[in-house]
Amino acid sequence: MAFDIQNIRDDFPILGQKVNGKPLVYLDNAATTQKPVSVIEAEANVYRTINSNIHRGVHHLSNVCTEVFEDVRQKVKDFINAPSSDEVIFTRGTTESVNLLAASFGETFLNPGDEIILTEMEHHSNIVPWQLLAQRKGVTIKVVPVTDGGELDMQALGEMLNEKTRLISVAHISNVMGTINPVREIVALAHAAEIPVMIDGAQAIHHVPVDVQALDCDFYVFSGHKMYAPTGVGVFYGKRKWLEQMNPYQGGGEMIDKVSFSGTTFNDLPYKFEAGTPNYAGIIGLGAAIDYLKQNHLEEIWNYEHQLFEYALDKMKSVSGIRFVGEAAQHTSVISFLLGNSHPFDVGTLLDKLGFALRTGHHCAQPLMDRFGIPGTVRASFAFYNTKEEVDHLVEALIRVGTMLG
Repeated sequence: MAFDIQNIRDDFPILGQKVNGKPLVYLDNAATTQKPVSVIEAEANVYRTINSNIHRGVHHLSNVCTEVFEDVRQKVKDFINAPSSDEVIFTRGTTESVNLLAASFGETFLNPGDEIILTEMEHHSNIVPWQLLAQRKGVTIKVVPVTDGGELDMQALGEMLNEKTRLISVAHISNVMGTINPVREIVALAHAAEIPVMIDGAQAIHHVPVDVQALDCDFYVFSGHKMYAPTGVGVFYGKRKWLEQMNPYQGGGEMIDKVSFSGTTFNDLPYKFEAGTPNYAGIIGLGAAIDYLKQNHLEEIWNYEHQLFEYALDKMKSVSGIRFVGEAAQHTSVISFLLGNSHPFDVGTLLDKLGFALRTGHHCAQPLMDRFGIPGTVRASFAFYNTKEEVDHLVEALIRVGTMLG
């Protein structure tokens, strides 16, 4: 490893605290990651030194803040290997990015009878916006089933494609099972039929390399807070050929060229889709998070995380009565499980008493829970500041909890 795990953990002050008198073991990273000092300071420093509304002033603070803000757009462009920074649009997160696509792409291109393809493992934020669109526009949603092992039924997907299909929207990595979907294969299959693809990268952006040009996806969306950046910040990447045709998502300041009561013209990309004052302090924090990841060697971070995940999966198999939900051939970062016949909430509550932060419930993926016939799971999700020692302690705690719950 090019980085020292203790030095890494020292960068995240929240990890040093105790919960219920026990050292905190934070394994809820799929919900949100913790923030390093450099990110916290970057956001705070905006308000200390350069706070001013961007793009709209001729004075010094506005110019400096605008420059730093736009530097982040370039950092994101490089991070995901987008062809142009004009194709990088800032949003409040993955949820708003999907809503943007559903509203703008949907209103521009979709008509009654058209079809959209989703999958059974999608997060609610990649389901509900399309349902709302379907109600407005009379389009049909088709759903790719998930196998018992937690993988997409690719044969079923191929059979769903037809002349009415207008878009496929799919998670890169499942937030419940950690399944890494074959997104390149999906894009190739779709493009052979001239169908665009959106990839929800919320769970992938900090766990696997993301190269939107290599993927050839039409849209890619993700949140900052999943990748060690502040909350309330997200990215919507789209190919220029689509963005130039799509109508704006919201109206207001910044997204306009000229406004009159006889008609309004819109700004150039990417500003056409960035109405109002953005969370510029948070976005500058996103830039700091990208810098932090790069300085700690991205490929080695990804390798460490996957090794830790494999170690955890192997160790947790020794726990009596444990049942894993989703065991795809390609998966990472997330382990969802049930402990005997105990309710996930009971398991999570007892683990909290022992200092463990895990997520319990349906994880905003109720259709997937219905598919497996369960109320929810306990979910352990990993980041590169987690350790094998924490995994060992988790296994010990699960054995103890299992004994307590009988």
